[in-house]
Amino acid sequence: MSFELSKRSLKNLEGVDEKLKIVVLRAIHLTKIDFGVICGLRTWEEQEALVASGASQTMKSKHLDGRAVDLMAYIGSRGSWELNLYDDIADAMKQAAIDLDVPLRWGGAWTVPDIRDWSSTMEEAMQSYVAIRREQGKRPFIDAPHFELV
Repeated sequence: MSFELSKRSLKNLEGVDEKLKIVVLRAIHLTKIDFGVICGLRTWEEQEALVASGASQTMKSKHLDGRAVDLMAYIGSRGSWELNLYDDIADAMKQAAIDLDVPLRWGGAWTVPDIRDWSSTMEEAMQSYVAIRREQGKRPFIDAPHFELV
């Protein structure tokens, strides 16, 4: 089954770097899980509010220059934050990045510099990231909806 981005998602891609935009547009046709674009380009004020609320951890976000997107999984018409859906979306984003030769990082596996180079599933990439953070005695920050250009 092939999905399409909604008008709202396409609007949220405005101002996003063209390379990232084409990855998202390719991934929506590859994915097993429907998704939408909930955030692309952000203003400084929007980013400050997200950092203040704990939803983001940095003012150096690639959203500020259109080099990042946040995606939301959909089951039917219902948005979902179920983590297992996001590694499936990440698999589609990885394949699109490979197909289009666009370096991409995923917020579910921060220790993987470019998901195109990960030899297994994105679920395993996330598990690896979590294990590394625990070995370091640090809590993992899993931002599974987030994808950014490298």
